[in-house]
Amino acid sequence: MVAIGSKALPLRRHRNCDSVGECSMAREDDTYNQGGRKRNMGRKSMKKSKGVESGGAASETHKSNQYSNNQESSVPHTSFLRQQVDPETAKYFAEISNVIEGTEIDMEERSSICGNALEETRGKEVELATDYIISHTLQTLLQGCALDQLCTFLQNCSKDFPQISMDRSGSHVAETALKSLASHLQENGTQSLIEVTLNEICQAIVVNPVDVMVNCHGSHVLRSLLCLCKGTPLDSSDFHSKKSSAALAQRLNFKSSRSDGSGSYGLHPGFPDMLKFLVSEILKAAKKDIELLQVDQYGSLVLQTALKLLAGDEQELMHVIPVILGCKGNLIDTNVVKRLLSLVKQPAFSHLMEVILEVAPETLYSELITKVFRNSLFEMSSHHCGNFVIQALISHARSEDHVELIWTELGKKFKDVFGMGKSGVVASLLATCHRLHTHEQQCCQALIGAVCMENEPPRCIVPRILFLDNYFYCKDKSNWDWPSGARMHTIGTLILQTVFRLPTDFIHAFISSMTSLEENHLLDTTKDSGGARVIEAFLNSEASGKQKRKLIIKFKGHFGELSVLQSGSFTVEKCFDVSSVALREVIVSELSEVQAELSKTKQGPHLLRKFDVDGYAKRPDQWKSRQTSRESTYNDFISTFGSNTTKSSYKEAHSTHDRPKSQQEKLKDMRKEIDTHLTSSHTPFLANKPFKSSGQKRHSEGNESRPAKFTKHNVEDVAKSKKSHRKRKHDG
Repeated sequence: MVAIGSKALPLRRHRNCDSVGECSMAREDDTYNQGGRKRNMGRKSMKKSKGVESGGAASETHKSNQYSNNQESSVPHTSFLRQQVDPETAKYFAEISNVIEGTEIDMEERSSICGNALEETRGKEVELATDYIISHTLQTLLQGCALDQLCTFLQNCSKDFPQISMDRSGSHVAETALKSLASHLQENGTQSLIEVTLNEICQAIVVNPVDVMVNCHGSHVLRSLLCLCKGTPLDSSDFHSKKSSAALAQRLNFKSSRSDGSGSYGLHPGFPDMLKFLVSEILKAAKKDIELLQVDQYGSLVLQTALKLLAGDEQELMHVIPVILGCKGNLIDTNVVKRLLSLVKQPAFSHLMEVILEVAPETLYSELITKVFRNSLFEMSSHHCGNFVIQALISHARSEDHVELIWTELGKKFKDVFGMGKSGVVASLLATCHRLHTHEQQCCQALIGAVCMENEPPRCIVPRILFLDNYFYCKDKSNWDWPSGARMHTIGTLILQTVFRLPTDFIHAFISSMTSLEENHLLDTTKDSGGARVIEAFLNSEASGKQKRKLIIKFKGHFGELSVLQSGSFTVEKCFDVSSVALREVIVSELSEVQAELSKTKQGPHLLRKFDVDGYAKRPDQWKSRQTSRESTYNDFISTFGSNTTKSSYKEAHSTHDRPKSQQEKLKDMRKEIDTHLTSSHTPFLANKPFKSSGQKRHSEGNESRPAKFTKHNVEDVAKSKKSHRKRKHDG
């Protein structure tokens, strides 16, 4: 009996269930069960979710009817005859499944069984791979067989590989086979055989690539094939999902870009020539359908993956990108410009354009920004899809001239952009100005002007940026107040983190606003994950030690409470790092009161160990002495090896008025003691230093493993101890 198309699936599934006895199974795109065991192909379902402004993902529901209708009428549909598996073959593979999954067998025997079973698939690869039940077993066989058997299977079905890839069950088989090939690439002497196999698969794909690209299952398999050719991990989220957080981190300079080709790839070199061949042949065959692929969700994902994998290869990108943009030749003419400005408002193409701007060579980027986006930046920034393209355009600006062009159109529009809820555009511009060290001061002034009314004190700046949407959606902004209990704005917190990375001369108003936060507002900020990072960024900034201590002192009485919180623990640790010895003692004394509770948290043991809370609880004086010694030693290192800027900033950050001696006086005393010892001893200085042996355990009761300062008395005691130890060993 012959079944045609998707209508035959329920009937075929029912009959297979009768023969194998697993009627209740229902396979999803991501996971499926067999024999009570859950399997996962590593595929993330392509859900149509509402776009979030922080990451570049836009809702498919916004796609215009014009492109939806065009896509529905233009997508090629390939129907193929799916023959049912005969009962004897179905029974055989059911028995094989029971053997390899129901009993414990060694690897050699398992490989032999898998290889023999794969021999039985010859001539039946398509119907077996697309069968709902047997495809599960086939995946297990492909994972357990030897390389030559795996390659034989793929070569036998290479002409039908596109059909298998576009099937809901077959796509899992295809991806399992590709992952198995990737795992064998780690072995020696396998490259040539795998290359021959991949070449046959690629030759079959490029005959009619559009069908595979626009198919939800085929698109994923094709992206895995591209990754295998490049040498990247097949399950890398960079190529199979829309990682909004990763894109945002990259735009705000928290993650390196792929545009320089420095992305991390797999352990094997891949097949770069085959990758170029596959991409060029796909585009050559799909040139007439490029308008369809630009707006198709799955076709766009394939093109995005190809561009990411070619990042850094400028020569190849100069050929590929114009084809994807629909240019005639390598020139962007007026007709193309109009069409691109319309396309960037479509979800699928907006994602594609973001990747193009990321990987485009500088000459092509300059042409895009001057010919396509110039005089349209603000209009695009207001669009729910276009604003992500503008964020990408800004984030990947290559020179001051590019920033100047962007600043001319958007520099005075910060307030309007915030009001439209497109704060990611401002965040991207601020981060780019910081990266290229241009327009930083203008950016800070524009940011202040956007959130602070004329003649208002600067103390309102940080609270309003922390709650951007809450403030800008408030009708009576003059009476806006801190919304207690509300969650802080993600982009707002990221903007402030970027601000505190700028030179101090540009951010005095932000520092003043930060140190003016009321105690309860500061606690709310610390308890929010984004707000806590803002405080850490401030403590890491070039603000003076006095300004940092002004903020840290407001936490007095709350360090214990904050340390048991996931976000607050990082803030407490940063406060400890930048505090004077007196403030560190305050922090540790408060943590000692919640030591039992803190030790049960994930971050607790680290804090207790780093702060030496046990040592403080047992011997506070010795703990304080150790902290003073460490600070003096570090200060000595800074004064010897640090730059003038480092010396001045460190000295300012750690200067206090409650110490009997200044840092310089302590350093002089330390050097004097060392010099005295050196002149009174004929042995080298380091020879007398009491090193702790590797097998020696640390003494309990808070004893120090080495003296805080080197004195003649201490060194002589250690020398006598070592001498007596050697004597006892000799006598024994």
